[in-house]
Amino acid sequence: MFQNSMKQRMNWEDFYGPNLGYALELYDQYTQDPNSIDPDLKDMFDELGAPPSDIKEASGTKEKGRVTADLIQKIASAVRLAEDIRTYGHLNASVNPLRKDGKKSELFPLSDYGLTEEEIKAIPASVICKDAPKNITNGLEAIQYLRNTYKRTISFEFDHVHDFKEREWLTRKIESGELFQKNSAEKLSAVLERLTEVEGFEQFLHRTFVGQKRFSIEGLDALVPVLDDIIAQSVKSGTTSVNIGMAHRGRLNVLAHVLGKPYEIIFSEFQHAPNKDLVPSEGSIGISYGWTGDVKYHLGANRELQDAETKSARITLANNPSHLEFINPIVEGSTRAAQEIRTQSGYPVQDETKSLAILIHGDAAFPGEGIVAETLNLSSLKGYQVGGAIHIIANNMIGFTTESAESRSTNYASDLAKGYEIPIVHVNADDPEACLSAVKFAVEYRKTFNKDFLIDLIGYRRYGHNEMDEPSTTQPMLYDAVRKHPTVKQIFAEKLVKEGVLTEEVVQNIEKSVTKRIEDAYQKVPAKKEHTACEIELPEPVSNGFPDVDTSIDFDVLRKLNGELVNWPESFNVFGKLKRILERRAKAFDDDRKVEWSLAESLAFASILKDGTPIRLTGQDSERGTFAQRNLVLHDSETGEEFVPLHHLSDCGTSFAVHNSPLSEGSVLGFEYGYNVHSPETLVMWEAQYGDFANAAQVYFDQFISAGRAKWGQKSGL
Repeated sequence: MFQNSMKQRMNWEDFYGPNLGYALELYDQYTQDPNSIDPDLKDMFDELGAPPSDIKEASGTKEKGRVTADLIQKIASAVRLAEDIRTYGHLNASVNPLRKDGKKSELFPLSDYGLTEEEIKAIPASVICKDAPKNITNGLEAIQYLRNTYKRTISFEFDHVHDFKEREWLTRKIESGELFQKNSAEKLSAVLERLTEVEGFEQFLHRTFVGQKRFSIEGLDALVPVLDDIIAQSVKSGTTSVNIGMAHRGRLNVLAHVLGKPYEIIFSEFQHAPNKDLVPSEGSIGISYGWTGDVKYHLGANRELQDAETKSARITLANNPSHLEFINPIVEGSTRAAQEIRTQSGYPVQDETKSLAILIHGDAAFPGEGIVAETLNLSSLKGYQVGGAIHIIANNMIGFTTESAESRSTNYASDLAKGYEIPIVHVNADDPEACLSAVKFAVEYRKTFNKDFLIDLIGYRRYGHNEMDEPSTTQPMLYDAVRKHPTVKQIFAEKLVKEGVLTEEVVQNIEKSVTKRIEDAYQKVPAKKEHTACEIELPEPVSNGFPDVDTSIDFDVLRKLNGELVNWPESFNVFGKLKRILERRAKAFDDDRKVEWSLAESLAFASILKDGTPIRLTGQDSERGTFAQRNLVLHDSETGEEFVPLHHLSDCGTSFAVHNSPLSEGSVLGFEYGYNVHSPETLVMWEAQYGDFANAAQVYFDQFISAGRAKWGQKSGL
């Protein structure tokens, strides 16, 4: 740390803890004999000059002229206290909406560190917290500032992030107070209106469609303004595509308010009324005539968004048949496809700012479903990274009827993310302003480092797992607390009125306006009709729809392609044994005219690329091939440099991507499915090494590839 400080801008405030004591001791030696210390240190002290008076006084050098071992120990203890607050402060934070009193005893008493208030007060604030606001003037104030900062309704875990620059950035953002700046009255009013819409919509469904499943968002209402803000900030920064994956909890509310699905369409799905007159198109916002369809809380939707600054973006909520987290890599694959340009030879050109993946997880599913870890492992891999996904755990602290202590072996639902060095924010869903701070943190971190970020949105579930379930059967104490607990809309409205941001009259007018919009939408829904048996009009089988295509290739074109496949630079050293194999392939058109399977595959790829179709191939060891048969990526035997012959075909303006995958079937197949759904013009292939390996990805075959066309009209050529 001391050496790092020397290389950076010279300033006494950069030194703290034992480093400060060491620097002062060396400065003592420098003042007595400048040539007695290392020349680099001498140059540094020449530039620094004498230490400021507050540092000298705190160090005892004003009178003694020497730094004592005891002083260095006191400074080290103060710095350790500060680091412990940063690391463990989240344990004392108020992030649980149902726990009113928080922790009874304050963590980190000074006595545990061998310090008194007077001793720590004598240490400069900058030694303990160099990013603290200017009104923090001494070490005691700095420690109290850190205590308050790290025990809010938002708390932080990033001690597992090992990159020094990232940790420094995270610390500065939190401790400078930048995250907690006041929002404008207009912004707060808009958030209250959104929360009123969220609650009003759910309560209307509860009253009107009694007993029907909807998997209510209530208790995590803040999820909707959180999504609003992530999307708004990202689009403002240039993102043109936002892809969202989530399970059924709160999905109808997200469809209505984030995706803009009209209330009347959702009501008609509850009413089982025909709604072709309401929306002319089929699919996720209408009855899927001629298809089997899916339940309303599995459906996806698209929305074209245009803001006041004429920036436009496409928002997509992916169709998802379950809570099992298998949608995660699909959304990331779609996001990667949206980021890439495939209209030139070589690997596709990726622009990570173009598209954003938002993945909303369940608190029981995040640690419980292995596909989550598989997907997190993709986050920094060359063939799969998307410049950082923003993860949100919709944490209602219960899985169906299972308590957290019965469903995970970790303190937090989010702990899995620590293994991938993903920063984590825990935030109380009853504090919308803290939620906005979490969003600001997440968006700016992704923009700065192009890495994943996780928001653990901690709330509760107001009703049972579904609206026909009675939760008090298994959690009587919890649901006694839930029934007595006010909604976030009520809490936030009272806060804004108390602070003078809004008046009671304005709050009531917002509520009346929202209620009227919902009731007016319901009036547009046709009366419920009895179900009658009818013939389902099935689409034509795919096998009857193949066009009569001539797939033959001119012999001379094929011969030319074959020559280009073994055309590498003279300076490139192909491994000797492989070189002989490839050179034999080059003679196939002139000698025995026998083409082995792997050469036939390469020729097929080359001809498809030449026809203008991009290709993406991934799988375990796909670059070389499981049986060393493919060798699409050549490695220089002396330098390790790579060369891909398919990137150097003449007259070819189409991308070719081949990537070795991690040892994972589910996440990789899901990623490729999502990639292909977004870019159907691309030939996308996933390769399992063996059939029993493919079995590990069976969920994707069953729930998406085989069934997606019938359920959602979602076709894939994967």
